[in-house]
Amino acid sequence: MSTIAAISTPSGIGGIAVVRLSGPEAFAIASHHLTLPKPDASRPAASFSRFRKDGNLIDEVVVTLFRAPHSYTGDDTVEISCHGSLYVQQTILQTLIDSGARLAEPGEFTRKAFLNGKLNLSQAEAVADLIDSTNATSHRLAISQLRGGYAKELEQLRQQLVDLTALLELELDFSEEDVEFADRRRLHSLASQIYTRIIALRESFHMGNALKRGIPVAIIGRPNAGKSSLLNALLRDNRAIVSDIPGTTRDTIEETFVVKGTPFRIIDTAGLRHSDDPIETLGIQRTIETVVQADIILYVHDATQPFLQALDDLQELQDIRTFKDKHLFIVNNKMDLVQENPIAPYRTFPISAKNGTGLEDLTSALARIASTDFAQAPDVMLTNVRHYDALGHVEQALLHVAKGLADRLPADLVAIDLRDALHHLGTITGQVTSDEVLGSIFSRFCVGK
Repeated sequence: MSTIAAISTPSGIGGIAVVRLSGPEAFAIASHHLTLPKPDASRPAASFSRFRKDGNLIDEVVVTLFRAPHSYTGDDTVEISCHGSLYVQQTILQTLIDSGARLAEPGEFTRKAFLNGKLNLSQAEAVADLIDSTNATSHRLAISQLRGGYAKELEQLRQQLVDLTALLELELDFSEEDVEFADRRRLHSLASQIYTRIIALRESFHMGNALKRGIPVAIIGRPNAGKSSLLNALLRDNRAIVSDIPGTTRDTIEETFVVKGTPFRIIDTAGLRHSDDPIETLGIQRTIETVVQADIILYVHDATQPFLQALDDLQELQDIRTFKDKHLFIVNNKMDLVQENPIAPYRTFPISAKNGTGLEDLTSALARIASTDFAQAPDVMLTNVRHYDALGHVEQALLHVAKGLADRLPADLVAIDLRDALHHLGTITGQVTSDEVLGSIFSRFCVGK
């Protein structure tokens, strides 16, 4: 087992930086260059020290020791808090490597924690989500998963599947006597209960993914209605090109902004109109696809134009795809050019993307939708697409189990499907792993974590 080292703080100059060293030789390697505190058996030990290379002072540091297994990785670990000079950071790291450590790969410290049983795989993935969290909602989801509520739910499901498998496989030992150790109707009921919970978890993915990545909001409307101007106004940045030339936006532009701690993934789209330009036509098709995927639709109408145009557009979209379960807002833009808000058979938000008037009412309405639609969010939610895919396989396997029990198939055939369900459930928590899967997961991490 190698001893690894890396800089665990972001690259660049700062007040302090942390160099992390972990593995069986961590204390020995560090002791060549530092005076170490006496390692405590169960708690960190920290002290002031001086880091030296070839007898020359490199920096005055604070060194903290974590004795295995009481560390993040489960191995002996040394953390060196030095000044944030790039030269100091790199010199300390290179010195540790020259003394026998190896430069850590992305996510290798967390991978060690997983392999040493400090975290299960879903918790390890939550570490990456926590690092990437940019708002209160994504932070809350990552913390919830890191604390293990989601993993506990999966472990309960896994244990129920194990119990079912054990009962069926017990019959195999007495197959010649034609013995059944369990009531098949009872087994079918238990399998159905597990299946129902798997379905509920998969259905929570839409909500969990929306809260993690941002509630999808599509901005649609006619060319030159001010869609890109609205995007820029909401982001308070000139993200999209604004032009008086119709058809400037040919593709979707996606950005995230936060309202009262809730992220919204807002998507600017190509203007709705009939066009002979093949590129613009493709952009309009993507607009329709975006509408299908969005939870909230902001139809931007040019307040200087007749509202009948908007009615025609909305009717055409409804004929193509249903607006069921979607929130539709009519945004009357360019109110700085008219005297009154155009009459519409929908609730409208009169705004001027140019000078910012009316935007506060619009963002407040978005926040109310988030608080209403997501107020009843379950304690355990699915946010990871890999987990969503694995649970899909579990769902299919359980369908085969239920059918096999109902059709009174032999226990060995039903047990095959149960073991398949267990396999895919285990890929989420880490009972079943491969180097390829682990490499894919931990490659998303930064070096030093």
